[in-house]
Amino acid sequence: MIDAGKHSILGIKINAVDYEAAIDRIIHAAKQRQSLAVSALAVHGVMTGVLNPEHKYRLNGFDLLVPDGQPVRWALNRLYHTRLKDRVYGPNLMRKVCARAAQEGLGIYFYGSTSEVLQLMRKNLTEQYPELNVAGMEPSKFRQLTPAEKKSLADRIRNSGASIVMIGLGCPRQEVWAYEFRDLLPMPALAVGAAFPFTAGKVRQAPKRLQDLGLEWTFRLYKEPRLWRRYLFLNPAYLFLVALQSAGLYGSATEGRKPSQELLYG
Repeated sequence: MIDAGKHSILGIKINAVDYEAAIDRIIHAAKQRQSLAVSALAVHGVMTGVLNPEHKYRLNGFDLLVPDGQPVRWALNRLYHTRLKDRVYGPNLMRKVCARAAQEGLGIYFYGSTSEVLQLMRKNLTEQYPELNVAGMEPSKFRQLTPAEKKSLADRIRNSGASIVMIGLGCPRQEVWAYEFRDLLPMPALAVGAAFPFTAGKVRQAPKRLQDLGLEWTFRLYKEPRLWRRYLFLNPAYLFLVALQSAGLYGSATEGRKPSQELLYG
């Protein structure tokens, strides 16, 4: 098990952890009824914080930011010699947490995506983990929530009997959600990105070979051309800035700017 603490990648404090350490922290917090804001960050997630000081503030307030992308893991190993052998991939993290939750009798609430995706995901997860307690599911409203809707949603999750909430809203909406709900929910909140449609079987995952090479983005770009700006602009910018940080030419200051208002994404 590896848990080498937080390290700044372009000013975003990423936890140098493996799956075992991340899952242990999540399950411990769930059993203790403690809030724990968690996100699996790939290059796009890191760059959202680099480019937006308010979002940097949110991300650096998370309890656990795991290296979802291979380039993020490589940067940790290169800059801080963390010797991580694998990334902590959001979809795999979600499935592994579900497996442990099923063993421990901990309920999970799924929030985000569409009703169709949620139903298919629930079917696939409960077939794989028959003891899994799905305490509740709710699709995204695909808009900002009102303060009353936010309070009502938090009440529903707390009253569902869930010990963990999984958020599948896409980056950065899901990180904003986890940040803004953390004080309302006495449980871990995991932002897991594309894990919902992947697990539902609605979106194909890249072949493992491409994932291991850090080229998953090429497969996603082929399947979802709408993401071209994310990959063709942010990926080269990330690599360039990490090279500068490695050479001591780019600062890794972690100060952001406290958000001026809540966004209440849902």
